This record gives sequence, structure tokens and C-alpha cells, in this order.
Amino acid sequence: MGANVTVNLGVEMTANSLSLWAPAKVNLYLEIVGDRPDGFHELSTIFQSIGLMDRVTVAVHSGPAKISVDCPHPLVPNDQTNLAYRAAELMVQAFPDAASRQSTIDIAIAKNTPVAAGLAGGSSNAAAVLVALNMLWELGLTHQALQDLAAKLGSDISFCVSGGTALATGRGEVLDPLPSVSDLWVVLGKYDNLSISTPWAYKRYRELFEGEYARDANTQTSRHDQVRSGAMVRLLSQLAQGSRDNLDKIRALLRNDLERAVLPDHNKIKTLRDCFQGQAPLGAMMSGSGPTVFGIAADGANAKLIQSAIRQYIPDPDLSLWTAPFIAQGVHLAPNTV
Repeated sequence: MGANVTVNLGVEMTANSLSLWAPAKVNLYLEIVGDRPDGFHELSTIFQSIGLMDRVTVAVHSGPAKISVDCPHPLVPNDQTNLAYRAAELMVQAFPDAASRQSTIDIAIAKNTPVAAGLAGGSSNAAAVLVALNMLWELGLTHQALQDLAAKLGSDISFCVSGGTALATGRGEVLDPLPSVSDLWVVLGKYDNLSISTPWAYKRYRELFEGEYARDANTQTSRHDQVRSGAMVRLLSQLAQGSRDNLDKIRALLRNDLERAVLPDHNKIKTLRDCFQGQAPLGAMMSGSGPTVFGIAADGANAKLIQSAIRQYIPDPDLSLWTAPFIAQGVHLAPNTV
């Protein structure tokens, strides 16, 4: 063990250790369709991977049956409540023979994605652990098999496995891949001291707008089909093919129903969203349940200009800003060097 081996993606890994990039995501479209029998909400949402990524390193050893998580970020738990820990636990339960041969699992997470931000940072870390153990234990699982396992842990972890651009329905775990868009950029803003509880956001939406829910399966399916054949999916397909003729239409097609529940109770996020909309000509809105706001830029240079303008308008040191490109992949291998 420990000898370097070459993998087909042009990076190095050791025989018992593997490092992966775990990209964040934004929601370009999020429609709350109705209730589900399992108590969750039925969604139609469009996920997009972005190049803001955590680095997750997984090492397996023979020895005591133990899972450890090491992340120095003060807001990330290093115990069994961490989704990355739970992903390793799920793999141990699903593949006991492989786990018995290398039963010590060490997970190290270098956080670049903000925590509790509506960007799937924890979900992408969990997806990285699933992918890493599949490779380290040489299980040979397909993306679909990994996504099925991921769905047992959380609603958007399945998407984080494959990434790119996808329409998601159900709780967000039923994926229809779309042609990947990879030549746009986002500017992201989040107040460091502000977080939003996802369960609270959905509960609040139900309290306010339950009367608008689709009540039966046929109506919910019809709502999904409208999105699948709708203007946003068509526009993204055009962008994926290299056409930029209709970039100005993105603004009108962005949708996040959770803004209706979150923004009235969080004026600071609304003010940030409004500032982004004033500076990002391709549109801006809150991602997921928030509190991160993102604006879409035509290229990296424009993203930097938007970032600078927002910093000038809101010089609050508690506001962190990032820029990142759209990317066409989810979890993927990283160089196994520090």
C-alpha cells in the first residue's frame, strides 16, 4: 500500500488515499409544486455546478472500525452529524465486505464553500465521500448506483455526484441531465454571520402559500412537464450549444419560490439581492433556501466588475464575495498534493 498509481483522469492517487474536488451549486430555477406523502415538498428545480469547490480527502486503512472527520472550519461538525460522516457510514453498511478489509476511514475537508449557504456545500462533501469509497474499495458502482445511495442521505446529494446542469424533480433527487452550460460566471455574496434553516424556509413557505400547491399527482406531473419543456430549459440548451444570442432573457426566467418566504423576514438578504440585481445585467436571486445571493455574469472579467461594484455599495466586512464559473461536472479528482 502507498505506492503511486496512475488513474485515467491524469492525476495521482495513492493506493489508500484519494482527494476530490466537491463543487458547490446554485439553483437557476426552483418551483415548489406541492406536498409529498413523505412530508417533503415536490420540487422542479434546475441545478448548476459552479467552480467554488471544497477539497475532500478520504483515506482507508486496515485497523479498528472507525470513521473520523477533520474539518477546521468552526461551523462544521466533526462528528456523526456531518453528512460526509453519514456518507461513509452508509457505504460501510451497504458494502460490509469491502469495509471489513479497510475499516478505518479518515475524511479531511478543506472548506472553500460557505457553510449553511444554500450552495450544497455539505451535500457535495457527502457526494465526494461516496465517490471516493467507490474508487478506493474498487466497487465499480455506476453514477446511477451512487446517486441512488446519495438519495438516502439528502435531496441534492445525488446531483452533486454528477453535477453539470440538470433538472431535478421529486425532493430534488430525481435527475434529468441537461446539456451542460459552462461559459457563464456567477458572483456570490453571503453575510458570514447569517444563516437560514432550510426546514424553516420550507415550513414558512407552506404556511404562506399552501393554497397554491398542486393537490394530485397528475397536476404535479403536468407542472414538471411545463418546466421540462419550458423557456428556461430551452435557453440553457441554446447556451450549451454555444449560442449567446438570448443572454438577456435569463433575468426574466430565473425563479426561486423560497424568496417569497425568506426575504420578507430577512431584509438584509433582500437588500443584498436588490443590489445584485442592479449590478448583474443577466439577473440575480437567492440560491436555494439562502442566504447566499448570486448574480450571473457573461464572463470572468464582468464577474469581477460586478463583485467590485457590490463591494463598493455594501462595504460591510461581514459580507463575503466570490466569483466562480459554471462548470460541467460534479465531484472529480484533484491532485493528491497539499
